[in-house]
Amino acid sequence: MKRVSILTVAVVSLAAILAPGVSLAGPAAAQAQAPTQPPDTIKWAKCPAEISPVPIPAGMQCGTLKVPLDYSKPDGRKIDIAVSRLASTKPGKRRGILVTNPGGPSAGEGYPAMLVATGLPQSVMDSYDVIGFDPRGIGRSTPVTCDLTPEQQLTGNIPPYALDAADVTERAAQSKQIAQQCETSKTSWMLPHVSPANTARDMDRLRAALGESKLSYAGASWGTHLGAVYTTLFPRRGDRIVLDSNMGPGGWDYASDRLWSQGVEDTFPAFAKFAAANHREYGLGKTPAQVRAKHFELAERLEKKPIPTPDGPFDHVAFRLISFALLYGPTQLPLLADIWQAVDANQPPPPLPGGDAVNDVDSLISGRYYMICNDAHWPSSVATYQRNVAVDRIRYPMFGAAGANITPCAYWPAPTEPPVRITDRGPSNVLMVQNLRDPATPLAGARKMRAALGKRATMVTADHSGHGVYPGGRNRCANHAVTTYLTTGERPSRDYHCSADAAPRSAVPGAADH
Repeated sequence: MKRVSILTVAVVSLAAILAPGVSLAGPAAAQAQAPTQPPDTIKWAKCPAEISPVPIPAGMQCGTLKVPLDYSKPDGRKIDIAVSRLASTKPGKRRGILVTNPGGPSAGEGYPAMLVATGLPQSVMDSYDVIGFDPRGIGRSTPVTCDLTPEQQLTGNIPPYALDAADVTERAAQSKQIAQQCETSKTSWMLPHVSPANTARDMDRLRAALGESKLSYAGASWGTHLGAVYTTLFPRRGDRIVLDSNMGPGGWDYASDRLWSQGVEDTFPAFAKFAAANHREYGLGKTPAQVRAKHFELAERLEKKPIPTPDGPFDHVAFRLISFALLYGPTQLPLLADIWQAVDANQPPPPLPGGDAVNDVDSLISGRYYMICNDAHWPSSVATYQRNVAVDRIRYPMFGAAGANITPCAYWPAPTEPPVRITDRGPSNVLMVQNLRDPATPLAGARKMRAALGKRATMVTADHSGHGVYPGGRNRCANHAVTTYLTTGERPSRDYHCSADAAPRSAVPGAADH
């Protein structure tokens, strides 16, 4: 069945998808601070072109780092972490390393190339060796699998929109099956050890292997959670920490899933305004209200009669998921309008770009399940999901019955260690940046992360819609704040807001270099 194609591209594009060492309860926290082995070394070579959808910059190198599978047994079995380095060519300006993560959790070995393509300033590239890596279990790092069928891959890690309680029951059975496959797959030996905490420990091994006493960090989306976990476990080894498009302090948990629905309601007006302004071209409504009504009209039509396509029927689940995915950025709105226009004409939607870049979808989706299900407590009662779906379908009618639906995490084995608790204990070296309207990591979650970090962080908000601020966002004020912090250490001393057309403002010096 080829139906996976158009949904897979949408799913893979969802990069959705958030104190000194406190509070990992248990002995692992102490182990995190003091590796018992000398760091491994990395042999650098030319990067393969397939790690990035954009050209690999000249001088970018790739390699592999060996790390412990289980950090409580550092001399035991090792796994591979795929890493990349775009080295500074200005030794006099170089400060250290900038470890990056694109979110997802997804492969990040090619992320430095994407950052360059989307406008990473030369001053930042002069100041750092920009480092990318694939988190454990994903991409070219030692991968995991749940042996997912094409049907099981259809909506990725995003639960389908549930029309009623029976849909939730059906999805529960599917989720239980996926969880069982993950637990019995040929890579189940890795299942207890794929987690944000262990990924943060891998990052610290990478820091040591590169011979650095500290690392700076820039992470987006799920990468904000990874960055918060790292700077909690290794507070004195973080230099300048930038968190962009923030999850709540619980990371990708059930509360985060439910926030997507608010995010869609927050960001949809940008599309409705665009489509209404271009009514002659798309015919989706002359006003934003008419465009919103068209959404429900098309979804209801597809509930009753999906559109046949060469890849299988295009139904209301696919329509809602793709609409969610394409709200991620303003440049995708014309494509979303094209899809709606085709559906309105009862025609198969046009293909999404990037389908050829999708490689091992099973590993990506499986790796995400391993990572997120090991990191939080998920409700196990089907009735809880049925109740929340019913509530969120009314509160957030566009996507509420998807975000509140059940996932395989409800049937996951108990994690081997508790999640890392994010607190305000540690140096004041975190800069958060956040769009006001974000479909995947809404402002509500960012505010909770900001509260959890307390005096450790300042937050710059931007009056923009979409997922991701730096460096590809259009807000000069917010981008200037990040570049200034990374290159000079000047971090705003208090939170501030950037209007949509704000020019760069001078950073207010604050406690940055601690």
